[in-house]
Amino acid sequence: MIQSARPDPKPLPDAPASDRPSLAAWHAGWAVAAALLALGGRWIGGIDGPLFYGVLAMVVPGLSGLGLLRRDGPDERMVLLAIWGLAVLLAAALSGGLTGPLSGFVFLPLAAGIALGGPRPVQAGAFAVGVAALAGMLSAWVNPGPHLPALAAISALLTAAAAALAVRLSWRQREARLTAAEAETARVETLLAAQPGLTLVLEPSGRVLAAYGAPPVSLPVDPLFESGLVAAVHAPDRPRLLDAIDRAMKGHDGAALFAPRMALDRRVQLIMRRLDDPSGPRLIAQVFDATAQYARELGLEIARAEAETREAGKTRFLANMSHELRTPLNAVLGFSDIMRQRIFGPLPDRYGEYAENIHQAGGHLLDLINDVLDVTKIEAERYALTLERFDAREVVSAAMALVRVNADDKGVTLSSVLPADPVEVSADKRALKQIALNLLSNAVKFTPRGGAITVTVEAIGPYLEVVVADTGVGIAPEDVRRLGRPFEQAGEMEQRRQGTGLGLSLVRAFAELHGGRMSIDSTLGEGTAVTVRLPVALIARAPAPEGGAEIIQMPMKGGG
Repeated sequence: MIQSARPDPKPLPDAPASDRPSLAAWHAGWAVAAALLALGGRWIGGIDGPLFYGVLAMVVPGLSGLGLLRRDGPDERMVLLAIWGLAVLLAAALSGGLTGPLSGFVFLPLAAGIALGGPRPVQAGAFAVGVAALAGMLSAWVNPGPHLPALAAISALLTAAAAALAVRLSWRQREARLTAAEAETARVETLLAAQPGLTLVLEPSGRVLAAYGAPPVSLPVDPLFESGLVAAVHAPDRPRLLDAIDRAMKGHDGAALFAPRMALDRRVQLIMRRLDDPSGPRLIAQVFDATAQYARELGLEIARAEAETREAGKTRFLANMSHELRTPLNAVLGFSDIMRQRIFGPLPDRYGEYAENIHQAGGHLLDLINDVLDVTKIEAERYALTLERFDAREVVSAAMALVRVNADDKGVTLSSVLPADPVEVSADKRALKQIALNLLSNAVKFTPRGGAITVTVEAIGPYLEVVVADTGVGIAPEDVRRLGRPFEQAGEMEQRRQGTGLGLSLVRAFAELHGGRMSIDSTLGEGTAVTVRLPVALIARAPAPEGGAEIIQMPMKGGG
C-alpha cells in the first residue's frame, strides 16, 4: 500500500544510459559540414589563402568530439570546449572577425556549450565567444577580410543549424535526466510500498505529508492525513510521542510506544529521525505493530512480579520456619546437654549415649537451618554486610577453637600460621567467622586419622588471604568445577553423607559479597587447599615522628 499527499507520478520511458553517441554525432556532422564548405569553396573559388585555413580550422573541434565515444567526463568536455574556443579564435583572426565572411562561426563555442550540457560549459562557451569577437575586431582593424556576403550567409546558416541541433540535444538530455530521476523515484517508492512496516514523512507539528508501506491494522492511514499523527494517539501517550519528535528534531533518534486512540488494546512502535529538506526540516518515521512484543514484555513483567512474590513468600516461610524450628531445637539441645552432663544425677550408660547422640543431631540440624537461611538471603540479595574493624587473627582463632575438639577426636592435627602483628580488616565479622568455620569443618570431615590441617592468615597489600590446607582425600578435577554451588557435593556416597553441600556455597557467597573470590586447589588422594582472598585489609601507616609533621625525603634531580 502506498499513499501520498501529492499525486502519483505518471510512468515515463526509461532514460538512455548516456548522451555520448548524440554528442559524437553532432560533432561529426559539424566536421563534415566544415570540410565540405572548405573543399567546395576552394573548388568553386572565393575561399583561398588565410580564409581557407580559417574554415579548415573549424574541422578540428568536430573531429575532436569523436573522442567522446571512447572517454567522457566533465574534464574531457571542458578540454573539448577549449578546442572549440581556439578554433573559433583562429578562424576569426584569419577572416576579419564579425566583419568578415566567417562571422557566424564566432558563436559556435556557445552552441557547443549548450550541446555539452550543464552551466559550466555554457558559461565557458559564452566566454570563448567574447574572446573570439575581440580577436576578430583586432584582426579587422589590422587586416580587413574579403567581402564575401554569400560565404557570410552560409557560415551564419551553418552556425544557426548547429545551435538549433545543440538546443534540441540539450532538451533531450534534460528530459532523459528527468525521466531517469522520476524512474528512480518510482523505484524507491515501489520499494517503500513493498516493505512490511509503514513509513511516514511528517512535519515537526506531526502533520503527515506522505505514507508508504503497509500500516498496522490499528492505525489506518487515511485519518492521519486528515487530523495528523498526534491526534491518532491515545491522550496519555501523546507526551511520549511529542518527546520523540523533539529528540528527532535535535538530531537524535526518537522512539515511542503508544496505543492508537481507536484501538486501546493494541500497541504501535514508532522510530523517527530528522530529514533535512530544501523546503524545511522534515521527519521520517517507521511505524510497526508492537502488540505482540508489548504482550510478551507484559507477560514477562507479570512473571517477574509473580516470581518476586513467590521469592518473598519463600523467604517469609523460611524465616517463620526457622523460628518454629529453632525454639524446640534449643529445648532439645538444652535438655540433652543437661542429660549428657548428668547435672541432675547419674544415668545409665546407654541413656547417656542416647543423650549425646540427640545433642549432636540437634546441633547438626540447627547448623543446617542456619546455612539454608543464609543461602536464601544471599540468593535473594537481602543479606546485608555489617562492616566493622577487627583483627582477623582473633576470628580465625575462634573458629579453630570450635573445631579443635572434633579434630582431636578424629586424631587430626590442627595448626595455624598467623602473623605476629595484628591483621586489621574492615569486614563482616560473622561472615568471616563463618568462612573460616565452614572451611575448617570440611577439612576435618574429609581428613582421615593421622592427617593434618594448616590454617594460614596473611595480609597482602589491601587483600586478606585465608588458606585452609589439609592432607585429606582430595577432590577430583571434574568435581572441583561444581563445588561452590548450593547442595553440590563431591566424593563417594559415604563422603557425601557427611555434609549438606552448603558449606563451600556459603564461603563463595560471603567472599563475593565482600568483593573477593574463593579458589580450590586439590589433588585426589593427597589433599585440598582452599584460598579465600578478600579486599578488606587495612594498610597500616607508620606513626608520625614526635613533635611535628612527618618529613618525607624526595630524591634530588640533576645530582645537585
